[in-house]
Amino acid sequence: MQALDDVRVLDLTQVLAGPYCTMLLSDLGADVVKIERPGGDLIRPNPPFVGDAGGEGDGKDGGSESDAGDGSDGDSVEEEAYGGYFQSVNRGKRSLEMDLTGEADREDFLELVEEADVVVENFRAGTMEKFGLEYETLRERNPELIYASIRGFGDPRTGETDRQGQPSFDLIAQALGGVMEITGQEDGPPTKVGPGIGDLFTATLNAVGILAALHHRDRTGEGQYVDTAMYDAMISMTERSVYQHSYTGEVPTRRGNSHPTLFPYNAFEAADGHVVIAAFGDNHWQALCEAMDRPDLAAEYPATADRLDHRELLRDEIGDWTAEHAAEEICDLLEGSVPCAPVQDVSDVFEDPHVHARDMLVDVEQPGADEEVTIAGSPIKLSETPPEPGERAPLLDEHREDLLGDGASRAERETADTDD
Repeated sequence: MQALDDVRVLDLTQVLAGPYCTMLLSDLGADVVKIERPGGDLIRPNPPFVGDAGGEGDGKDGGSESDAGDGSDGDSVEEEAYGGYFQSVNRGKRSLEMDLTGEADREDFLELVEEADVVVENFRAGTMEKFGLEYETLRERNPELIYASIRGFGDPRTGETDRQGQPSFDLIAQALGGVMEITGQEDGPPTKVGPGIGDLFTATLNAVGILAALHHRDRTGEGQYVDTAMYDAMISMTERSVYQHSYTGEVPTRRGNSHPTLFPYNAFEAADGHVVIAAFGDNHWQALCEAMDRPDLAAEYPATADRLDHRELLRDEIGDWTAEHAAEEICDLLEGSVPCAPVQDVSDVFEDPHVHARDMLVDVEQPGADEEVTIAGSPIKLSETPPEPGERAPLLDEHREDLLGDGASRAERETADTDD
């Protein structure tokens, strides 16, 4: 048994934010039915593919919302040809290709809604209304339905603004929400965080909201609307900036790898890379000075305020010491007494025994290739109902017969209708 194995999710999302949200639910056991636009999710053809050396440089930017799904034929893709982007956020789902502008597919979708627990979509505000499939219509067919949306700026039902209807991507959310302003080197430009946190954090919050709504429904029998906006999520993520501005009136900006109120809490160059050291507690500071063989620093700067007042001088002293040692040697010296770690790249992550012991790398089948590929595992660990993220992403329309009892694809049905 898995925690959500009695939950069916109709997943109308594409690209990154929505698929990541529904993948979390799938990992926890939910039956996630991916309802795909004609031609499939926009990221099905995105690289990399097995053997590619070029990575994802030519792919589409990850994003929360889409105005696709309106019946236009996007770039079609051979069923076996999806790449790593699609594989990484759509594992364990079932696929059904539908044109929601068509009456037959709309009716099929509404029949699925009657038996579903959750619907998730990440269209622009107003798109589902164009299909005649907005929350109010679906609720009439299934009053217990949980309807969840992920948008750049939220849905008017939960707070109307003049930004709604505008497209949004991770970069936009990070810029508006203040993340970029506090990320980067002090003398450098605003910098986005590497992973698409505007998508991923919003998606995670949406999954939390869905689980809360399911719990409420279990107690009351009442469905509801769940809405998370990328802009809102980034404000939540930059909470430190909010309270700093409220308490002090200052506008926080970039500080590189340092922390405004903690020191040492920074990255330092080692002889063969970089390490991070978090020795802001008095006990940690004393242990760091001992490892450096610098009792004078421990004596002269014993309190947090002393270290903050002289952080530039002390940063140089620590940097001079770390530069003389390999990262592994530094961590060995500090292990058990000072929080410390090397700055790893992904090849280091692949070799880390901790990562394998925690099942954070999962091998899955890759259609069209003679080898398995590796994607990130589930960080959610449950003792009695552990997630099982080991199934590959679906081929386009792979599960039509299972879901609708009709072996014909959407395109074949349209051709048959035309011939008649």
